Amino acid sequence: MCFIDLHVHSNASDGTLSPREVVLLAQEAGLSAIALTDHDTTAGTAEAMAAGEETGVRVIPGIEVSSSYEDKELHILGLFVHPGEAGFEDFLKAMRARRDRRNEEMLARFARDGITFTQEELTGGNPDTVITRAHVARALLARGAGSSREQIFKKYLQYGGRYCPLKEHFPPEEVVRILLENGAFVSLAHPFQYRLGDRATEQLIARLASLGMQGLEVYHSSHNPLEVKKLSSIARRLRLLPTGGSDFHGANKPDIQIGTGRGGLRLPISLLEDIEKRLAEENR
Repeated sequence: MCFIDLHVHSNASDGTLSPREVVLLAQEAGLSAIALTDHDTTAGTAEAMAAGEETGVRVIPGIEVSSSYEDKELHILGLFVHPGEAGFEDFLKAMRARRDRRNEEMLARFARDGITFTQEELTGGNPDTVITRAHVARALLARGAGSSREQIFKKYLQYGGRYCPLKEHFPPEEVVRILLENGAFVSLAHPFQYRLGDRATEQLIARLASLGMQGLEVYHSSHNPLEVKKLSSIARRLRLLPTGGSDFHGANKPDIQIGTGRGGLRLPISLLEDIEKRLAEENR
């Protein structure tokens, strides 16, 4: 059987491996296909797809877009995006501007307490990366500001905390609309990570489905078997296709391996085939 991973990150956002290295690792893991879904950017897509041509690993161009819902950051996946499309690129440019403003304020808050960072510390050698909290956490951890990444996040980088202002987000309606206009297959990422409770989680999923979202990330490294069962049921009721992935980030999430997550993920290629079939039907 052929296996896939439809939620993978590179150092174009907050992963630690280059897009090419991610594809080579996928080949080593025996995967048939991966989706590169970096945060708010498609900058790594061309490199990953070129590596896919060399290795035989199919690379699906994707993205994980930040939004917000009831004061919580929400992540919406787009698979089969079309990088370079004018309206889509304008949207991503506006998103990066909002993220840059948040980052400037975050770094200013650190600086007021005498904590400053070099550009090299933040980018990790990739000057084109989209700076996220993970980049700041890595720099703080390297300085010995905490004993673990989790401790660093808890002490310094909680949303709305002393150093980490909330980001300006586009609403979910806008994110879903832009992705659909770009021709993407849209799916809500890791629904139970938002800690809304079962009822509110289903209400959120139903709302996004009413906007045209076609999929739901049923399978994810953070989901336990009961959560997978609940999400599978919701997906069936709302006629959403299940998607899934490890949410691989390299050394930034060292317990998550590409293709298998924390050991329990094995996603058949039939998930991808169903997605492609749905997109083909919608584009007739």
